Amino acid sequence: MLVPEQAWRRIDRHLSPLPPESVSRADACGRVLAEALAATADLPPADVSAMDGYVCAGPVAAGSVLPVAGTVTAGRPPSFRLQPGTAAKIMTGAVVPDGGDRVVPVEETDGGDRRVRIDVAPPAGAHIRRRAEVLARGAPLLAAGERLTPAGISLLAAHGYAAVKVHRRPSVATLATGDEVVPPEVEPAAGQLRDSNSAFLAAALGTLGIAPHALGIAPDEPSALRRLIRQGLTRDVLLLSGGVSMGELDLVEDVLAELGCTAIFDRVAMQPGKPLVAARHAGGWVFGLPGNPASVMVGFWLFVRPLLRRLMGLADGFWHGALAAELTAPLRGAKGRDRFLAAKAAIRRGRLFATPLPPRGSHDVAAYGRGSVLLRIPADAEAREAGAPCEILPLVDWPGDP
Repeated sequence: MLVPEQAWRRIDRHLSPLPPESVSRADACGRVLAEALAATADLPPADVSAMDGYVCAGPVAAGSVLPVAGTVTAGRPPSFRLQPGTAAKIMTGAVVPDGGDRVVPVEETDGGDRRVRIDVAPPAGAHIRRRAEVLARGAPLLAAGERLTPAGISLLAAHGYAAVKVHRRPSVATLATGDEVVPPEVEPAAGQLRDSNSAFLAAALGTLGIAPHALGIAPDEPSALRRLIRQGLTRDVLLLSGGVSMGELDLVEDVLAELGCTAIFDRVAMQPGKPLVAARHAGGWVFGLPGNPASVMVGFWLFVRPLLRRLMGLADGFWHGALAAELTAPLRGAKGRDRFLAAKAAIRRGRLFATPLPPRGSHDVAAYGRGSVLLRIPADAEAREAGAPCEILPLVDWPGDP
């Protein structure tokens, strides 16, 4: 049986970002650039004042009193040249007039309107931001592969980019399987259970900006399952939950094979989530996740999420972004395969701690629903005491407790 890293490598060799598409600046936040962008203008576009104060021409001694030749405000280029021995009022961001070579902050003057006393002698170049000192026209602005943040959107606007090329987000279909599964709004009869897996997948995909195409619930009947899976295969990724174990009615693998899917693996040495199917179809991807909710969550976090992020152009992989932490409670060892537990993370005095929330089995969605990180116990690891080191994978933007 493949260990998790081996299983991921089988996926990784086939991965590349999806083709680019053009989106408006307003829709680009969170997307991954598919092209490098250059600055379209110098920043600042001219020599400008970094302070409210007085711009002077030439050396000025402390205690000097200078005539004020005018006022320069931001957005209005000066219409005069500053002569030696004179000053002009100037606002932050205003263009320095010709002849001006230093700025005195207003706090270091008497604030006069017609004449101003300079209390502190300014050195040449003081409080002047030089043209292009931040960015020169044509200089790299944003690199291909960068994820656009709100600050990145600000840069796009500052340089006049109304639209940019980004990697397309994958289209994803979800399908729950099993005669025992009913919609969440239905009161389950004896032996039935509500479909929580599709709700989890929709929410988890939403954190990536992906709105899934929900195919509903497929019964344990080959023709109906085949019809719904065929619909799902028109998407970049199809996520199935249930029907991948060893029971007589676990039909997913057989139907996938009938429809031309190429299996990559069907078991991974991990707990929960051992019966995990990954397959390819015409350039797209299929994951057959187990029916147990905790197994669905772990399989998504460890394999599906990094695959989707890679398709979107982001750097990711198995256990990518894991952090070192300290256990707050003892843990038993793992036998034969890696264990992945839900845990809570917290920072105390600059140290990261992980508190495990051991589940009562792969059906225990409650523990994983409360966790902010996954805690890994490597296969054949010995029991660990509180204070021992461990590795955790954040499941949210910041895993620490509020």
